[in-house]
Amino acid sequence: MTDPLRIGVLGTYSTGKTLLLKRIEMELRGHGLAVARTGRLGKRAAEIGLPKMRHHTVASTEWIIAQGIADEIAAAAHGARVVLADRAALDAVAYFNAAAESRGERPHRLERERLRLLASTQAPKYDLLLATVLDESVPIDQRHAHDPRYRRLVDQHVHGLLADDAIPHQRVTSDTDSQARAIELALQLSLKGAAV
Repeated sequence: MTDPLRIGVLGTYSTGKTLLLKRIEMELRGHGLAVARTGRLGKRAAEIGLPKMRHHTVASTEWIIAQGIADEIAAAAHGARVVLADRAALDAVAYFNAAAESRGERPHRLERERLRLLASTQAPKYDLLLATVLDESVPIDQRHAHDPRYRRLVDQHVHGLLADDAIPHQRVTSDTDSQARAIELALQLSLKGAAV
């Protein structure tokens, strides 16, 4: 069995990550590819009593990274040719850093480095990383708690981490052309991978 193609998405909340992956999944399935989409990590963390969003801790961040890794491995083991990761590993570090900053805390250096190292070991596994870009002019679902400052901090930390580590990625804005380019890129890469 060959390793599946891995496409990860990361970005602050309510920037269209899940919708983008759903659209990519539909396109890939339409071309007959076996696809698995992981996700709901924040919700699942909360279900077992771990804090999320502005309340992230070292433990909740580590759980999200580890569970995301496990979910991607399980998807591959079940025969997925393409694994779509809703929240690539580095995403959790950005949310944690933003949470600590929003609370005015400075976590211990060794804990910060350990989380970043854990997430960075996964970066080479992704064949494509899509990083959504915050557009505050796009309305968000008001049924959920919303903290505009925290949302901006997450966006800054996501793009800062990607830049700091020079991790190849495709920025995806709220613009329809940008979304279409990301979907097309994922499709081309997946079809090319399937042909090998």
